[in-house]
Amino acid sequence: MTDTIGAVGRTRGTYAKTAAKRIAILDAALEVFAESGYRAGSLREVATRVGMSEAGLLHHFANKGVLLQAVLDHRDERSRAVVDFDHEDGRVGLRGLISLALYNQSIPGVVELYCTLSAEATAPAHPAHAYFVNRYAYVRRSVGETFTRLREAGRLRADVDPARAAIATVAFMDGLQVQWLLDRDAVDMARELAGLFDSMVDFGEGESAMTGVVVIQREEEAA
Repeated sequence: MTDTIGAVGRTRGTYAKTAAKRIAILDAALEVFAESGYRAGSLREVATRVGMSEAGLLHHFANKGVLLQAVLDHRDERSRAVVDFDHEDGRVGLRGLISLALYNQSIPGVVELYCTLSAEATAPAHPAHAYFVNRYAYVRRSVGETFTRLREAGRLRADVDPARAAIATVAFMDGLQVQWLLDRDAVDMARELAGLFDSMVDFGEGESAMTGVVVIQREEEAA
């Protein structure tokens, strides 16, 4: 029995180490792709940053395209931790989007990577094509459901259609990111997004979309 328990403990420890290594690789890959772009960013550089060989990296991720998909999914998991689309109060979801926009202003390299990849991925053969198709569908649906809850709560302006508001929100955020990357002093993504939401939603007397927005620190600064 003792040997069995010991084996289970070692197995769990191995899984934990493997999971931690995968996360380290994903974080390093995000940094490399954000700094150099997906095409120029090399697997060798990613491997070097986590102290392993390129062959060792390929043991975890079969090729660069698989790694990119995992990086994008990993980044989305972080975003979902910020934006609660399932909250019964739709205002929480919209304020989460503002918090995310505010956070994105601290990571220009990642924003640039997303903007570049989303444009390149319109080509069906691009390794991130399916990812962006699915991501936009998910975001449109989730934001649309958020606006629907706000309408049911009597907080959405009468002439605003939830589905169209969702499409407009996604387009607005994408456009803001491009403008911000071109001139960061001229555009405040979080405040412009809040202004859009204030034009469509009644957040309550004396409140606005920016009321109670959470400021998210970069992980390396919070550590």
